[in-house]
Amino acid sequence: MSGPVLRWRVRRDLVVVKAVATLVLAALAVLSVDDPRGMILAGVAALVTAVLTLRDVLVPVRLSADGEGLVVVKGFAGSERLAWNAVERVRVDSRTRFASRTELLEIDTGEAVYLFSRFDLGAPCQEVADELCAYRTGT
Repeated sequence: MSGPVLRWRVRRDLVVVKAVATLVLAALAVLSVDDPRGMILAGVAALVTAVLTLRDVLVPVRLSADGEGLVVVKGFAGSERLAWNAVERVRVDSRTRFASRTELLEIDTGEAVYLFSRFDLGAPCQEVADELCAYRTGT
């Protein structure tokens, strides 16, 4: 099977929002020098958002598919290639809690489960699952 490479990535506008949040929190930490607790909280929050932003910059593409299989993000900035025959199931896990709906794309290999949110993929999870299933079967 051959064909185009499909890629799903973190939306650039979310990366910009995280970067701006990092700068605002860092400024807040500096301005809170008279309040040690506030400075620590803002500093830790700035550090966390900086790490999340760095991950989005280093590994913007979280999932890609080609004729041979999938490439999924693993760990902070690593990736793993999965052959199509290693993928047992692709499904969307949907949960509703307090009027809020959460969806995760699950890629199950039997040995590991890879989870992606719509923020990781830049597209609705069900849409990505449908595209993967269609691409895998060639329809």
